[in-house]
Amino acid sequence: MRLRRPLALLSTVAAATLILAGCAGSPDASSTPTPTKSSSKCVLDTKPGATSDSIKVDGSGLDAKITVPKDAKFADVERTVIKKGDGKDITPTDFISVRYQLVQADTGAVLDTSKRGPEGVLPVLLNPNQSAQPVDFTQSSIFVVAAECVPIGSSVVLTIPGSKLGDGTGPSVALYVETLEKLPTVATGKQVDPPAGMATVKLGKDGAPTITIPKTDPPTETEIGQLKQGDGATVGANDLVTVQYRGVKWSDGKEFDSTWSRDAYPSQFPATGVVKGFQQALIGQKVGSQVIAEIPPKDGYGASKGHELEKETLVFVVDILGTTPIEGQ
Repeated sequence: MRLRRPLALLSTVAAATLILAGCAGSPDASSTPTPTKSSSKCVLDTKPGATSDSIKVDGSGLDAKITVPKDAKFADVERTVIKKGDGKDITPTDFISVRYQLVQADTGAVLDTSKRGPEGVLPVLLNPNQSAQPVDFTQSSIFVVAAECVPIGSSVVLTIPGSKLGDGTGPSVALYVETLEKLPTVATGKQVDPPAGMATVKLGKDGAPTITIPKTDPPTETEIGQLKQGDGATVGANDLVTVQYRGVKWSDGKEFDSTWSRDAYPSQFPATGVVKGFQQALIGQKVGSQVIAEIPPKDGYGASKGHELEKETLVFVVDILGTTPIEGQ
């Protein structure tokens, strides 16, 4: 998949999210566009300019006061690093944690922040190929432009003219972002005894699961088992979740869907945007956990007449990497 031109990318993803962060939508579990290997290179590597340099930031985090001069020109997309971190450089496909504030330039109004996360921190899965309608502002590729190619621990100001957003008639904005850490893309919770009688799971060195179906009849009710117990935030029904997963069919053990087969790039979707059995595997679990779910057709695709998985019992192993309360939910 070719990278979108950066400014066209901004227009596509930012139009509806800048003023109303968190738009409606329910993608399938496989809907996160997978970046290409070239995505490890900078998309824009945006440079500072007179406007981004003029933004004043007093304080830090959600307590920071962002001041936009009344005479700021907002002629182009600009980025100023106001504090350079000492971590590794961020690539356009990293999974990171941030604090941020989005400010409307002409009024100084704060349009959105990361305050809905624990201690004001939210996970962001950077994706330069984001073409689907975001359900939360954290999915906006604006974060790629703000965070790419600077070290973790940096604080940046990104300024974007209204002419570069949506239909070009909206307000200009300033985004203040503190990049905190690179987040793991495998479950890091404590290993627990595997559930008896369920499919067995063996993890590769990279964390990818191999699933072996038992020689028994498939379950008639959804069964959820814990493989690793995390201690992070709890997934809520109105959250956007970030996961790795592999799904196989009970009938023959063959994989039908997996993030591991897409360069191990995680997937994001609303916790209620997947089949019922998968929802049960997510909601109430803590970040860092790894779970196994055995899902009969009635909680899978049984109601989807003609679907290739209509009559299949499904087995998923899911690494829960992050969860974000969707704005406005």
